[in-house]
Amino acid sequence: MGDNLKIIGVTGGIGAGKSTVLAWLHERYRAKVLEADRIGHEVMEPGTAVYRRIVELYGTSILTEDQKIDRGSLGAIVFSDQEKLKKLNGVIHPAVKEEILRRIDKAREEKETYVVVEAALFLEENYDAFCDETWYIYTNEETRAKRLKESRGYTKERIAQIFANQKRHEEFLSRCEVVIDNNGTPDETRQQIDRRMKKADEIM
Repeated sequence: MGDNLKIIGVTGGIGAGKSTVLAWLHERYRAKVLEADRIGHEVMEPGTAVYRRIVELYGTSILTEDQKIDRGSLGAIVFSDQEKLKKLNGVIHPAVKEEILRRIDKAREEKETYVVVEAALFLEENYDAFCDETWYIYTNEETRAKRLKESRGYTKERIAQIFANQKRHEEFLSRCEVVIDNNGTPDETRQQIDRRMKKADEIM
């Protein structure tokens, strides 16, 4: 992209262990990590344009005592109504992407070397369009299901429903330049990352 900043996109199914990859990239390579979900929380804080629009759309009943948006109450309203969910996504997603692009520009100004972007809807929102390369964190469904059951207490039914609504393995493969196999030990995953980063340094 004409400068020394390398932008790496990170995607993969729920429970694939993306956070492990992000943590290593931050710790070992001092990469600036931008997570769409966290930024989504920030753009919904009181006083923001997104906050005002959401309250305008769904009313003050979604607010807590300290006037913050109660994501549980908001979720209960939108997840049973596709039209309302679509409207909410239309408010939040563009704002999150705009903020991520702003932070990338800031990282470029500050002469950062790596920025890593992670988003649940990475491919759906075409985040790969502004990344130098996209990594697919691959973990088989059996391992992912086990992790979700242990770490989040999800039932088999909920896990099956989540998996059914996510991108298929083949689509991740077709749109991502790099595959990090996260079925083994954390050390094996870190070694793959190190090999890829060494290659990236040689190219830059």
